[in-house]
Amino acid sequence: MARWFLVVLCALGLSGCGYNDFQRLDEQTKSAWSEVLNQYQRRADLVPNIVATVKGEAAFEQETLTKVIEARAKATSIQVTPETLNNPEAFQKFQAAQGELGSALSRLMVVSERYPTLKANEGFRDLRVQLEGTENRITVARDRYIKAVQEYNVKIRSIPTNLTAMVFGYQVKPNFAVQNEAAISTPPVVDFNKK
Repeated sequence: MARWFLVVLCALGLSGCGYNDFQRLDEQTKSAWSEVLNQYQRRADLVPNIVATVKGEAAFEQETLTKVIEARAKATSIQVTPETLNNPEAFQKFQAAQGELGSALSRLMVVSERYPTLKANEGFRDLRVQLEGTENRITVARDRYIKAVQEYNVKIRSIPTNLTAMVFGYQVKPNFAVQNEAAISTPPVVDFNKK
């Protein structure tokens, strides 16, 4: 009788500890992260086609193309493992490399506006539309990941599940952050008197 009472007591104690919630939330963050990686890979796969199309424009700025190629190489060289989600430094390094690639591609698109024959190129227009769609998919995937990590991190910090987190070694997961937080917090200076 005492044995059954102990089993029931343990079952009741464990049901409220949050262990199963941690399992569910951890898998949810991994799934959301996989989608982020899929979209980043999709973007990286578009880059060689975009570069090849742009190279056809004889006068195109070589420096811009070189920066795109280098940014892609850097972004794809970072080995992403499941541990990346639990390592803030590795996560930030990955995020920075992806940010550089995004910036280089944005610059490429801005510069391409100066080349009417490139803008008229049907292949380039199609690639540009695919890139824009991929950037939107990246935004959605990152948003889902941010929400999954937020739910996971709240569970780790909440009572009584924070005790379960400590016992089983669950730690707060890093999340996406704004690259230039100081720069975007400074209001822009608008001067209508300049000509």
